[in-house]
Amino acid sequence: MQPPRRATPRRYLMCPPAHFDVTYAINPWMNPAKPVDVPLAVAQWEDLRSRYRALGHTVEELTPRPGLPDMVFAANGATVVDGRVLGARFAHREREPEAAAHLEWFRAHGFPHVHEPVHVNEGEGDFAVTASYVLAGRGFRASPLSHGEAQEFFARPVIGLDLVDPRYYHLDTALAVLDDTTDEVMYYPPAFSPGSREVLRRLFPDALIAGAEDAAAFGLNAVSDGLHVLLPQAATGLLGPLRERGFEPVGIDLSELLKGGGSVKCCTQELRC
Repeated sequence: MQPPRRATPRRYLMCPPAHFDVTYAINPWMNPAKPVDVPLAVAQWEDLRSRYRALGHTVEELTPRPGLPDMVFAANGATVVDGRVLGARFAHREREPEAAAHLEWFRAHGFPHVHEPVHVNEGEGDFAVTASYVLAGRGFRASPLSHGEAQEFFARPVIGLDLVDPRYYHLDTALAVLDDTTDEVMYYPPAFSPGSREVLRRLFPDALIAGAEDAAAFGLNAVSDGLHVLLPQAATGLLGPLRERGFEPVGIDLSELLKGGGSVKCCTQELRC
């Protein structure tokens, strides 16, 4: 019998999509020819923020800056483990200034251990934290050298995983941590190389395996507090399997932000202190 799930209060950092737009294309989901409805994006983002707060979580806010339309995807700005902040170094010049904005926020809010990285990493886009490991994606954005940098800084074992499908260009589009106290995850195997799929199978033999339709709906771009799993509402095939495991899925509509290649997790950086 599945033991009862328990939600753990979390602290998140988010950034309002006041300047959200798609003016360039740096992933397959972005199309500058497709118009963006900014008021709708703001309303959808505010709904996500409200859901977090209604579940008892704390949401901090990063001030959006003009000319940085992707700042809403706050997960990419840093990775925080045990109160230690590993900043981001973006692969594309369009997003480079976001890194400094995040570092300024952490320094202004009293985080004593803030590291400006040497190697390219895009925060929790490619770092996922479980009880035992830091899982680290590579192949499209993050440099493999960032894995050693993260391991040295966090003093936790870092497991490199190769992404092979450009639609799933960040780890958080292909894998989600469901319970960070029991190493429970869900993922989409075809997003990974054969060797990385075998690594995941060995490390997480009881993982929830997502199908192609739910992965394409960005269903793996999810956030869990150990009980509630907030995920795109279009990923309907994951709802039943999550409930069977004792989780409470919460469908969220972030369809406007998906035009930029992001959803629930992309908008949510976890402050693990």
